[in-house]
Amino acid sequence: MSGIFRIVGTPSEERGALVEELRELGFTWADYEDERYWIDQVAVMDESVHAELEQASRRLWRVFDKAVRYVHRRRDLYELIGIPPILWNMLDQAPVAEEPKISRYARFDFAVSQNPEAPEEVSIKLLELNADTPTGYVESSIATPWMCKRLGVRSMNGGMAEQVRAAWAYEQPETAACIAYGEHAEDSGTIEALVKHSGRDMRLVDCLELTIDDGLVKDGEGQPIRRMFALYPKEWMSVDDGGEALAYAVESGQLRLFNHPHAILLQSKGMMAVVWGLHELGMLYNDEERDAISCYMLPTYNKPLFSGDYVSKSMFGREGGSVRMYGQAGELELQDEEGYDTSGLFPVVYQKRADLPRVNTAEGELHLLAGMFVIDGVPCGMLGRAGGLITGNASHFIALGVE
Repeated sequence: MSGIFRIVGTPSEERGALVEELRELGFTWADYEDERYWIDQVAVMDESVHAELEQASRRLWRVFDKAVRYVHRRRDLYELIGIPPILWNMLDQAPVAEEPKISRYARFDFAVSQNPEAPEEVSIKLLELNADTPTGYVESSIATPWMCKRLGVRSMNGGMAEQVRAAWAYEQPETAACIAYGEHAEDSGTIEALVKHSGRDMRLVDCLELTIDDGLVKDGEGQPIRRMFALYPKEWMSVDDGGEALAYAVESGQLRLFNHPHAILLQSKGMMAVVWGLHELGMLYNDEERDAISCYMLPTYNKPLFSGDYVSKSMFGREGGSVRMYGQAGELELQDEEGYDTSGLFPVVYQKRADLPRVNTAEGELHLLAGMFVIDGVPCGMLGRAGGLITGNASHFIALGVE
């Protein structure tokens, strides 16, 4: 069992009433169909662990920002990290943000556990960076403070809405979009919460109802859209009908898309291999940055160089899709069976294995993933997901708090 996290609380017998209360707050998928997605408990960490998690996020954010600027307009590296060629012109022509805010809405995912070599120390290892279209915002910004307040635990997520307001005050989107808006509960609820917290008067639309004519994007009512936040993975432009037209709309400057186009460079898991490669070659980074990489990242390559104890995953896999875990002898030990496997569409990355810590919850013994949102360049909110060794669609949400 994890010595880092302490599980607080006994699930209420009035779960139905609490689920309804969460629904009224905007978290409409606490129970989804027959699944109990939300765990009515809090996983608590020491404030020193949270402080280091925040520090790791802050330091790695600058490491990745530097890597994107290195990769920008290097098409050999675009290919290496799996960027679809249909997006290359868009990426080359779009100016890179001057500040370290290439993505203004992102989330790091970490394995946080006891250091096996020094059990009194904490080990924080980055598994991936979701820098384009992360979900979990409602769970972190709304449900986590609510849960922590119920159970008398300190929440560190209270500043998330303020960061969204700052980010969107700068970007000034007029429209927010997702696939199947009004039908897909999680994505719809996510953009609704972001719009509400931004304080902006915005249209909410379904990406499937958009039309594009020679670069001009219009909503289902025929109204032009010039500035849009889209919870739509940019790599899908290479496979979706209309994807090339959307890329051209951005490339021609007729549509300002948020997150910015270069967020896809951060989103690619291949970027972790770029960072690790530059680190090993002694290139680009200073001593402080190399220290952050060695402390908080795992060896990652675009080729299978490990003999054992490693993970392979698509550079654009999501929700555990395409993840395969290998044992000490290099044998396939576990693979995701539920998420959409994109390894046939995009290249694969290979990463040293770091298993998630185990915790005993009301839903059984589960492995805990700790996420940290970075909004407008600031680490500001934690997300807990509990499930199997691979965090996939079947994983639960559990609030993270601090003591």
